[in-house]
Amino acid sequence: MNRLKESTSPYLLQHKDNPVDWWEWSDDAFTEARRRDVPVFLSIGYSACHWCHVMAHESFENPQIAALLNEHFVSIKVDREERPDIDSVYMEATVAMTGHGGWPMSVFLDHEGRPFYTGTYFPPTPHHGMPSFPELLMSISNTWATKRESVEAAGQRIIDALSSRAMVTPGDGLPSPVDLTSAINSLSSDYDPRWGGFGGAPKFPPSMLLEFLLRYSATHESEFGRRALAMAEGTLEAMARGGLYDQLGGGFARYSVDAEWVVPHFEKMLYDNALLLRVYAHWWRQTNSALAARVARETAEFLIRDLTTPQGAFASALDADSEGVEGKFYAWTPAELIEVLGNDDGTWAAELLTVTSAGTFEHGASTLQLLVDPDDWDRWYRVRDALWLAREERVHPGRDDKVVASWNGLAIAALAEAGALFNEPSWVDAAVTAADLIISVHLGAADDDRLCRTSRDGKPGNNVGVLDDYGSVAEGLLAVYFVTGEAEWLVFAGMLLDVAVSHFSDGDGGFFDTADDAPALVRRPRDPADNAEPSGWFAVANALVTYAAITESMEHRTRAMQALEIAKPLVERAPRAIGWGLVAVMALADGPAEVTIAGDDIDALRRAVWHSSAPGAVIRYGDPGGQGQAMVCRHFACQLPTEDPAVVSVHLSDRRE
Repeated sequence: MNRLKESTSPYLLQHKDNPVDWWEWSDDAFTEARRRDVPVFLSIGYSACHWCHVMAHESFENPQIAALLNEHFVSIKVDREERPDIDSVYMEATVAMTGHGGWPMSVFLDHEGRPFYTGTYFPPTPHHGMPSFPELLMSISNTWATKRESVEAAGQRIIDALSSRAMVTPGDGLPSPVDLTSAINSLSSDYDPRWGGFGGAPKFPPSMLLEFLLRYSATHESEFGRRALAMAEGTLEAMARGGLYDQLGGGFARYSVDAEWVVPHFEKMLYDNALLLRVYAHWWRQTNSALAARVARETAEFLIRDLTTPQGAFASALDADSEGVEGKFYAWTPAELIEVLGNDDGTWAAELLTVTSAGTFEHGASTLQLLVDPDDWDRWYRVRDALWLAREERVHPGRDDKVVASWNGLAIAALAEAGALFNEPSWVDAAVTAADLIISVHLGAADDDRLCRTSRDGKPGNNVGVLDDYGSVAEGLLAVYFVTGEAEWLVFAGMLLDVAVSHFSDGDGGFFDTADDAPALVRRPRDPADNAEPSGWFAVANALVTYAAITESMEHRTRAMQALEIAKPLVERAPRAIGWGLVAVMALADGPAEVTIAGDDIDALRRAVWHSSAPGAVIRYGDPGGQGQAMVCRHFACQLPTEDPAVVSVHLSDRRE
């Protein structure tokens, strides 16, 4: 039976014609497992996942392996991007049981959803000490039939152990200035001074951490402020010049497999590019870096050109593979460059882009790097355009065109802010169009104030929103208000934040990742730590800080401060895990600055605020009419109103140590 054909998930649709008798996650699937008295095989992945495709081709499209799954299991397929709550619960179990995690995730469950065996990719035949997938299936089926009580007891022990793990106890208040300098020290010891980034391979873009470092350096002229800026700039430049960045089409790949940012894992995720667009725009705002401006512009153009859906929101990802080969769309040989450009330009481009005869990637091909600026920018842009047009003739990677609420919130915020900073109204228009879709489709799917997690082709999916949907969408709507002054966005943001506080609170100042009335899992996930994207916990905290500053709501400010107390015990020992929380802490430490702008002809006053590096500064729009004026307030004290944008800039920067 083809149960996946109506799914809103392109990942599930990729599997709809498998010989495996897949179910979506549902009570009905577990009821069927009880009826047949077989265990559940849970496979979790996502559309742009290379090894998910490999296991699909090797095993799930194999009739013999599918027959084993169909006879001995009820098989459930989950898109981790649609159901991050399910992914979180079983990833925690997988890491606890095996010491590592990843996708595809392969988990075997009893009838209560308790995991008793976990893993990731399994080959179709024995390989490098790994059992074959068919061998594993038969072993688990036999164990289920002969040692049921032991299997179920093991599953319960795993759930009990995970549930008993104590959360870090929140600190007494927010991180202090001393705590923040300790964080800079800790990050300095983990920073790679040669290649940028933190730690070794693989290296992921530390987007939230970079935003914190920029905010810290903007408000500290000390040694620690200079170190923070050096770490941010070193990482931002290295990522932008390496193979992680698409030198032809703009946008960043998900991570680098090496420490030098040469070879990426080629899928392009919406959340990475939204976060990085924002941080490169902020780097340019703070330092006037030409590299930052170029990368921000190219990344914004990539988002709008390649990820905009027909309905006006943003698709989730571009695949790593084309024609079944990872990176084939993006890699080049010297001969291919010469074929497109001719001998002179091709040789020049090969040297400039580090395309070698041996190759820096696979099969003699190279990723494109721009390690130094070209000696002739006009020539570079001509060469780049020619290569891009030639690449457009290649088979493109697939696009996961489902719309994820939280990731669109991040993209909305980035495009709205960057559009204002770079005076690109079309970027702001794209942000507003996407915000309209989120409100009309994701919030309008039910007759209440709840978000659905995903949509596709303008149709809402069945999965309820999780915490980061509420936090990141609210963040995006607040950014649109910041740029446009249209009050409806502020109203919707407040509505979403009230739902987050009412239905996701954990009773101790923090948040669960799922609502109190969401479908139950074997345990309710709760984790403040950032991953590749902001945690829901800190996403909501940031939006609460901004909303409180705009509306002067002490209730929302207090709730944000309660949520951020978790950062105090983590700020020194795990700062890389709480970058988005530290972003909010920096806003509170600086006020944040509240600028009330009223009257007519206020564009220059607004631009002064947009171009300020004051962490978290907000605009509160007053009534039109009369000469435009702005008044800067911070920490419950206000400057005199002014009509001069230069005075606004001075007031916003007048709080350095």
